[in-house]
Amino acid sequence: MKNNQILISIIVPVYNEEKTLLHILKKLSDIRKFGYLFQIIVVNDGSTDNSEKILNDNKELIDKLITNKTNEGKGNAVKKALEISEGKYIIFQDADLEYDPNDFIKFFKLIEKFNPDLIIGSRFIYSEYTRSHNFLNKIGNRLITFLFNVFYNTTFTDIYSCYACFRKDLLNVNSLKTSGFEQHAEILCKVVKKGTKFYEVPINYNGRNHDEGKKIRFYHIFGVIFQIFIGKIL
Repeated sequence: MKNNQILISIIVPVYNEEKTLLHILKKLSDIRKFGYLFQIIVVNDGSTDNSEKILNDNKELIDKLITNKTNEGKGNAVKKALEISEGKYIIFQDADLEYDPNDFIKFFKLIEKFNPDLIIGSRFIYSEYTRSHNFLNKIGNRLITFLFNVFYNTTFTDIYSCYACFRKDLLNVNSLKTSGFEQHAEILCKVVKKGTKFYEVPINYNGRNHDEGKKIRFYHIFGVIFQIFIGKIL
């Protein structure tokens, strides 16, 4: 076993991802062969497609499963998973195939070497490939990353990458107020205010468009910007 027995909790929120869910669970399970210690926590957030059946039929690929009867939002799903997580570090994995779990090895190695407070995987300094973004989404990402860097004195290139890994003890789960896509910004603000050692690693990205199931929309940027501002004040 590697990384000095440091347990890492991988949180997988799921909402209507029947096309990719089993594939992503198998990819997560495959990286166990590298000898790192982690638990996979899946939250089925009221899926109405075949996702629940896939999860129930493949429980050997999951360490902990939470099932919401109705859709409560990604933020609430993440919060429930955080409450039962046991890892020293938390990392997020969407249930689609936009991100490649093999990139987690870069995070695990950084944890071994530097004991970081926060690691973000950047889609803009990608190691092998990245799919061309929707132009407005990319502009929005550049804007929120710029604002975050100015307010929190950091030098990140991609704060809204799904692949964010942080020390759990830097976050009081009960203090989280948001339940939507803006919660990611709320978490980052709290972690950066308490931490001191931040890193960024290149990752690969095969982003979906809205026709393929991408759920985030450009208007979500307003909630994110609000969290960046309010997180600095509080």
